[in-house]
Amino acid sequence: MQNVCVFCGANPGKEPLFMESAKALGAAISKASMGLVYGGAHFGLMGQVADAALAGGSKVVGVIPKAFAENVSHEGLTQLHVVDSMHARKAKMFDLSDAFIALPGGFGTLEELTEVLTWAQLGFHQKPIGLLNINGYYDALLAFFDQAVIAGFVKPHHLELLLVHENPAKLLKLLEDYQPPSHGA
Repeated sequence: MQNVCVFCGANPGKEPLFMESAKALGAAISKASMGLVYGGAHFGLMGQVADAALAGGSKVVGVIPKAFAENVSHEGLTQLHVVDSMHARKAKMFDLSDAFIALPGGFGTLEELTEVLTWAQLGFHQKPIGLLNINGYYDALLAFFDQAVIAGFVKPHHLELLLVHENPAKLLKLLEDYQPPSHGA
């Protein structure tokens, strides 16, 4: 696993633990000698994870739509891809990445996470997907996924596609050790 894509908020959130965890994840990525792929912004959780990975010596690649590039791009990245749209951004991030992690975030983070999860469910890829569940931030989402199984909309074995932990280094280890489920779609 060479490059980890991190989906996360452009805002810092209200709990300092969110920013601390973004910093810890960036540091863990660099300690594991991996590169970071992310949304390209210089602030919020995005900026924090990028700064920490850069400080540790990692290659950090940002992917940002041109509509935002002038005002929010991180200036110190190893590489910055400016693309035409959010769709192009997600496709480029996917192509550059070997694994995915979602930190806390809003609608965009949720959409990015569920898209790569859906693609895995459909068998379009077998890249590992992780959820960094800081301070129970994603507990309600995980309960929803369980409810989707109970209601018959998600097969139980598809829950195995999402690796969940609250510790950045331990989640990275889970991603490194990931073996795709042998079940069909």
